[in-house]
Amino acid sequence: MKIEVLKVDGSKSGEQVALPADVFGVEPNTHAMWLAVKAEMNNKRQGNSATKNRSAVRGGGRKPWRQKGRGTARAGTIRSPLWVGGGRVFGPSPRKYKTKMPKKVSRLARRSALSFKAKEQKVYLVEDFSFDAPKTREMAQILKGLQLDAIKTLLLTPETNRTTWLSGRNLPKLSVREAAGFSTYDVVYADTLLIQKSALKTIKEVLGK
Repeated sequence: MKIEVLKVDGSKSGEQVALPADVFGVEPNTHAMWLAVKAEMNNKRQGNSATKNRSAVRGGGRKPWRQKGRGTARAGTIRSPLWVGGGRVFGPSPRKYKTKMPKKVSRLARRSALSFKAKEQKVYLVEDFSFDAPKTREMAQILKGLQLDAIKTLLLTPETNRTTWLSGRNLPKLSVREAAGFSTYDVVYADTLLIQKSALKTIKEVLGK
């Protein structure tokens, strides 16, 4: 599958590049994609939710009334789960949600997500660009020229570039990731992929068979 390489102003450069078939042309495995997205969302959780059970609630050490003779139900503490202000039964407690993904499944999930976008024709190639200093306005102009300013877009760069990341950080519709470090969630969340030309080689090296 060949796609046109675009200039930063949105015009066609006249060059066409073939997308690697082993990365952008596989049959999408939706279950692997689901596992990868679920794992990433789990790993973002703090897992610090907690409630107090009957032993942790303050008070309730004294028996509220005698066992027999009052005509009421027997009670041993005012912190029973049956009482208002009592402890909670089987409430949440701090735990770790960390989920590990097998490397092969993780790579399959990313290839599937990229292939899904390519199948929907949501992948765009653009000439390499960078900034001498963080320039959000210039980044916004590039996206506007490509007609992607109103669409959730994932920009993949060939390497970590702090100025490019800072230039796009304040744009609500744009996410900037390194080509070797993006996740399945990044691809699934975005509506379109904008890939710098030299980043395609990095993607091929990381995810190619």
